[in-house]
Amino acid sequence: MFHRIGQFVVTRAWWVIAAWVVAAIAIIGTAPKLTAQTDEAAFLPKHYESIQASELQERAFPASFTPGALLLFERTDGGKLDAADQATMNKVVQGLGDKHIALVEQIIPVSAQSTSKDGKYALSMVAIDKTKIQTEEYGEAAKALRDGGAELTAGTPLKFQVGGQSAMNLDQKDSSALANALIGGGTVVIILITLGIIFRSPIIALLPILSIFVYSMVANGLIADASKIFGLKSDASMSAILIVVLFGVGTDYFLFLMFRYRERLRAGEDRKTAVVNAVGRVGEAIASAAGAVVVAFAVLVLSSLGLFKALGPSLAIAVAVTALASVTLVPAILSLIPEKVLFWPSKAWQREPKGARFAAIGKAVSRRPGIAALASGVVMLALALSVVGYKGTFDLAGSSMPKSKESMVVQDKLMTAFSAGAADPSHVYLTVTQDGAKLDTATLDAYAAKLGGVDGVASAALPQDGLSKDGGTANFTVLLKDSPASNQAISTIAGLRDTAHKEAPAGTKAYVGGITSVYKDINTAMAHDYSLVFPIAALLIMVILGLLLRSVVAPWYLMASVGLGFGATLGATKLVFQNFTGEPGLMFMLPIFIYLFVVAIGTDYNILMIARLREEAREGRSPREAAGEAIRHGGPTVAAAGFILAATFATMMLAGNTLFSEMGFSIAFGIVLAAFVMSLFFTPALTALLGKAAWWPGHGDVAGHGAPVALGKAAGAPEPAGRH
Repeated sequence: MFHRIGQFVVTRAWWVIAAWVVAAIAIIGTAPKLTAQTDEAAFLPKHYESIQASELQERAFPASFTPGALLLFERTDGGKLDAADQATMNKVVQGLGDKHIALVEQIIPVSAQSTSKDGKYALSMVAIDKTKIQTEEYGEAAKALRDGGAELTAGTPLKFQVGGQSAMNLDQKDSSALANALIGGGTVVIILITLGIIFRSPIIALLPILSIFVYSMVANGLIADASKIFGLKSDASMSAILIVVLFGVGTDYFLFLMFRYRERLRAGEDRKTAVVNAVGRVGEAIASAAGAVVVAFAVLVLSSLGLFKALGPSLAIAVAVTALASVTLVPAILSLIPEKVLFWPSKAWQREPKGARFAAIGKAVSRRPGIAALASGVVMLALALSVVGYKGTFDLAGSSMPKSKESMVVQDKLMTAFSAGAADPSHVYLTVTQDGAKLDTATLDAYAAKLGGVDGVASAALPQDGLSKDGGTANFTVLLKDSPASNQAISTIAGLRDTAHKEAPAGTKAYVGGITSVYKDINTAMAHDYSLVFPIAALLIMVILGLLLRSVVAPWYLMASVGLGFGATLGATKLVFQNFTGEPGLMFMLPIFIYLFVVAIGTDYNILMIARLREEAREGRSPREAAGEAIRHGGPTVAAAGFILAATFATMMLAGNTLFSEMGFSIAFGIVLAAFVMSLFFTPALTALLGKAAWWPGHGDVAGHGAPVALGKAAGAPEPAGRH
């Protein structure tokens, strides 16, 4: 089939290129704008308690004061705030109110209750229209507050900073824009330099960049359309991940095709014939590899979390478009560029290199496959055992921007100056179960005392405005002793829920809300996703491998190898960030990202290597000889592709925040394992040991499959052994 696709693309190259350009312009011109979701609660289904609590709060307290921004005052000399400072703070609050900043509804003056116990910090809370929380104007309100406050405190001994949700939205937007620029720029530089070194040709180095630019517009437009149609909600990390996936995977598939194209030219074929046979030989591997990635990503629609429901289909669309372009757009371009122009100024493409390094590796593995399999397996197993002690953390907003951002500085100061939980209090909503009934106010103080007695709770109280107008619902403010995003606080929520439910007076029902309650439910949802998404994705990838290889044996040990790679990657990441850098844990979604990228994309290299190994077996070689030849000829492709993809993911570490640092390191490390340990040693060694049993019950090693197509002047060119 892929030989026929290659023939079609080569004979209608200009039409294929024009179709891609027109599609890119049309799709991007009509696609809606892709916006990022910053409210973690929006990612949870409505049956979780934290979401039910939020909905109850909206019904019972529609006009309740919800701080969208926090104004933090302190002296520049670090001393205690005095009466003159109090007058200045009142002036600032009044001045900001007089500016009538868009979306700002109310600014609460500083009081004794909002001053820290040591007298060094004072807090003013600002209500911002919460219906606009996902708009740019919400963040712009924080910018206006910052500018206005800086103006009003100029020349005074006070330092003024703005934190809270609107400030986080603003800082996250700025941080994401910078991260995308750094990641995108770093990725392009890595691709240009690496391809330039490999092929010694500026045209080849630029070719994937230009082609990816065209089809990435198609992918982004389709993703925006799908997000709008199906109501998918993405977070701020999606754009950066898409950049890396499109450029990284696109360059991988370009290398798969380019190495084989150069190989066919060296075999004596003319340009068009070489393109057709390159597509025919690696097209199935690209399609199968992309299929495994698409399936793994698409399975995320089964996730409980909206974050993954949006990310999975988006990445699946990106990879599917990349694979389609790799067997149509890229071959069409290659067929139009004369070889001497394409490879200029290098002439090395005309002769077969000795390939001493990979030939030596191939010989070593073919001679002692047992030792190769054991040594590589032990390395991965040792790293996998390091995962013991893994902990998850849930501060998605804080981890997705540098700690130096103003909203993060304010959050840290609030946790030290006030109660650690003061940065984002929890709430217990007690409501009557019968319509029209009212709460017995005589029981509320005792109920608050029960809540305050829970381990990990600093205080619990019913504020003056804590009763709804109809008297049917009470809103208890609960301050936790620990940071709202910490594992200790999440554990406290479990105890708080238990007490809130058990101690609720007769005829009432309690709901625990707030950001920590949201994190608790995210933790529960993640456990559900691990038990559902992982096995289904693994099963579907195994089916794809079975169809490609016509075997029921090979998929098992291939999946076992990538599963071992997943454990090794998570273990290595835990060692680096928890043990060496002192992080309290790894971001909660990291295991799913590692699983998807390492298992799905790591399978690409296994597929390419074992497909090459099958080719060599079809030439009549023994299992061990086939393994050696597959490493000799497929090794350079896997090594180059693995290096570039790992390096592109590593650029995420340039963003300067915890989330991208952990993601960049873990995925880059996992891809290095997949390419340089699994694909070069573990997989070919196991296949050599299993021999013909690896292909059971099919005949994947039987000759006569996929003979090359002859076009043009090289139609009668001989077919050298081992060059397919």
